[in-house]
Amino acid sequence: MAGRSASRSVSRSPTPSTVRSATPENGPALKRKRSLSRSISPPPVRRKPSPPAENGNTNGTVAVAAPNGMDSSAKAEFAKLLGSRSGGAYIPPARLRAMQAEAAKDKTSAEYQRLSWDALRKSINGLINKVNVSNIKHVIPELFGENLIRGKGLFARSIMRAQASSLPFTPIFAALVAIINTKLPQVGELVLIRLISQFRRAYKRNDKTVCHATSTFIAHLCNQFVAHEIVALQILLLCLDRPTDDSIEVAVGFMREVGLFLGENSPKANNTVFERFRAVLHEGAISKRCQYMIEVLFQVRKDKYKDNPAVPEGLDLVEEEEQITHRITLDDTLQVQEGLNLFKVDPNFLANEEKYAEIKREILGDSDDEDESGSGSDYSDEESEDEAVAPEKAGITDMTETNLINLRRTIYLTIMNSLNFEEAVHKLMKINIPEGREIEMCNMIIECCSQERSYNQFYGLIGERFCKLNRVWTDCFQEAFVKYYDTIHRYETNKLRNIARFFGHLLASDGISWAVLHVVHMNEDETTSSSRIFVKILCTEMLEMLGIAKLSERFKIPDLQPAFAGMFPMDNPKNTRFAINYFTSIGLGRVTEGMREYLANAPKLLAAKHAAMQAAESASSDSDSSSDITTSTEDSDSASDSESDYSRSPPPRRRRPVSYSRSRSRSPPPTKRRRDSISPSRSPPPRRRASPPPPRRRYADSPSPPPRRRSPSPPPRRRKYSRSPSRTPPRRNGGGRARDASETPPRRR
Repeated sequence: MAGRSASRSVSRSPTPSTVRSATPENGPALKRKRSLSRSISPPPVRRKPSPPAENGNTNGTVAVAAPNGMDSSAKAEFAKLLGSRSGGAYIPPARLRAMQAEAAKDKTSAEYQRLSWDALRKSINGLINKVNVSNIKHVIPELFGENLIRGKGLFARSIMRAQASSLPFTPIFAALVAIINTKLPQVGELVLIRLISQFRRAYKRNDKTVCHATSTFIAHLCNQFVAHEIVALQILLLCLDRPTDDSIEVAVGFMREVGLFLGENSPKANNTVFERFRAVLHEGAISKRCQYMIEVLFQVRKDKYKDNPAVPEGLDLVEEEEQITHRITLDDTLQVQEGLNLFKVDPNFLANEEKYAEIKREILGDSDDEDESGSGSDYSDEESEDEAVAPEKAGITDMTETNLINLRRTIYLTIMNSLNFEEAVHKLMKINIPEGREIEMCNMIIECCSQERSYNQFYGLIGERFCKLNRVWTDCFQEAFVKYYDTIHRYETNKLRNIARFFGHLLASDGISWAVLHVVHMNEDETTSSSRIFVKILCTEMLEMLGIAKLSERFKIPDLQPAFAGMFPMDNPKNTRFAINYFTSIGLGRVTEGMREYLANAPKLLAAKHAAMQAAESASSDSDSSSDITTSTEDSDSASDSESDYSRSPPPRRRRPVSYSRSRSRSPPPTKRRRDSISPSRSPPPRRRASPPPPRRRYADSPSPPPRRRSPSPPPRRRKYSRSPSRTPPRRNGGGRARDASETPPRRR
């Protein structure tokens, strides 16, 4: 019976032989294979189909709330999601927006307060994470725009975490806390309390990393006058009381940050701390590494903390009268208020939000409200703000030329880091050069070229490419040519050679116009040895690139002859001869053909010019002679000889007519002494004039008596002319002067 019952139990297995689908549309039921195991496991649970939702959905998902409101199940789900720490399961964005919109309708509800709390936390974290020296002035108004009174716990936690993860930004975070502390002291106090509490816990746990980060933050809060110097001294004495390697390391790092502040505000206490450092160093109970750290600290103090300023540049943003210092020590009983980090439903949520809105208006001003209302009642305030902004628009005038130095450095580094001239030009064109500073690019290219030991064609190709890219660069290089030619005597020979070959390349490649050669005046007076060497190397470079035939053709272009007038002078034979000799000596005799022709024809040209001048002079002398004849005729008929002598005296070079009138010399009456006596002539002596006494004859042209000098003979050399006309006709037809009849040469005085 027992075996029979056992077999019967096996045959009557609870597993059905056939399993049908839940849907009646399926065909005949599929047969399942009977399990070979004879276990008495319970049969599988048959899952019943879920009942349809109330709104008619059969897919098993929660329906989106209707626009007019959420049902009780949706509200319960939303409350459950808000209450969970991780945010709950995934919610489709459309469903989440609908739930948030429904919750926002009732601002006193816990759901809305939780949403605003999460938004506040994210906003504070984002602003703290993006703050730096350049944007701290813009982040501060945004932070004040958030409810920092409600979220002061969030702010303290976020800024402490950010500081611990990025110690180099500690001065920025300290400046941020200092600014907020001026308007909301309770926020700055909470941050300081939490920092001191964290330092005490970390010190007890021997957590050097947290101690170092926290003490650094406290040090910079002391520098910003948020914390009192007492807490800094207490930290130092605590670390130095029982010195270990870790405590000495924390104390040294803390002292480097706060040492300058303590030296200015508590010099006696600062000296005491350094004496303690010296004692620890002399005891030798610490490692060599820590001893070296203390020695470095003394050197930093000796250098007056030049690498560790109390307040870095750009972060001194709090006025001295607005600073609020909190006197909190290590021994105080501290209330860290950890509950401020958690969300709690505020029954007076709207009232507290309204209060903070008023505080925000006091801090930031009413500019936002005025813009929203659109009122123009405060037009005068806007004008005052514009006037306050006006000086900022003017900017700061940089008289040190820092920007110019930086521009030159950039150009130099760009040229030196280029592999070929095309890469150099491509990089140089990308440099943002201020308008009017294009000449600096040309000057730097030329200066870089001059610094080379020998000329590098790399620079010539750069200059050529620039000149062919834009007319602006062509004008700049032409201006540079004039400047460097005028100041070429300031450069040594090697630099002079490189500069000359550079400009020779530009001229030969038609990078700049040949009209710039108008500044070259090839003569002995206007050139120096440096300028002659410059022109020689310049022409030699052009000769190598063009050849003598093409170079001579260029110098014969008719349109450029006015520019070459100084380089190939043909105004003076002396200058022409100098230029011919110069160009011949440097191997450019072919370009002097025009000057040689001019020099060969110069005597004929000068003779013709001189003859023309003489003809013009003789024509003018003939007209003067005819007027003299008329004047002498009138004088012979005149009774007043003295008046005619003074009024009608002819010039000494003009031809004298034969006249028997008295002497027409312009000498004063005989009573006065005269240096020029009357020369002997054939005309009878004047009756009314007595012969001069012997002492006066020493002034005569000849010492011999006049009777013996009847026949005048021409003297062998040129002698002094007499002012009185004689009867002897002149020997020359060209209006020569009457010579003295004396045979003896006149006495020279």
